[in-house]
Amino acid sequence: MSPKAQPPGIAFRKHDHRRCQRQLLAEATQLCAERNLRLTSRRRQVLEILLASHQPMGAYDILAKLNRTAPNEQIAPPIVYRALEFLLGEGLIHRIESLNAFISCAHPGHRCGAQFLICRDCDQVAELEVSDNGLLAEAGSLGFAVDHSVVEITGVCAECQKHVG
Repeated sequence: MSPKAQPPGIAFRKHDHRRCQRQLLAEATQLCAERNLRLTSRRRQVLEILLASHQPMGAYDILAKLNRTAPNEQIAPPIVYRALEFLLGEGLIHRIESLNAFISCAHPGHRCGAQFLICRDCDQVAELEVSDNGLLAEAGSLGFAVDHSVVEITGVCAECQKHVG
């Protein structure tokens, strides 16, 4: 883990979320600069919306937030989808397949497989930094070339378990 990277499972740990947001936004900005990519104001807005919490959001929820922040401007869905496509392609966000939603990446720029813990009660999502080499090795031994790997584990986080009767 790089010195800048978020601790694994940060969504389920007590932490200063504002610091978390600032750090991830700074890393994303630096990464785009290093790659000579434009983090346009719209892309940045979408990323900031996703950085606001550790809960995934659907594209239309993001669109609604954008339209609330710019009431004199009606933003169309394709604009949000293009921003999401860019952020996904650069490893700045992830798509939570089972929820058809998006979440910021705890390790901006990495393009390897992702593993997520999803709390079914509070909707928090924690990104894990776990090697899936065993899974990839098994796939390779079968002659299968893996393009993309996402593991989503649903359950109940420790905080929500405290509130269960």
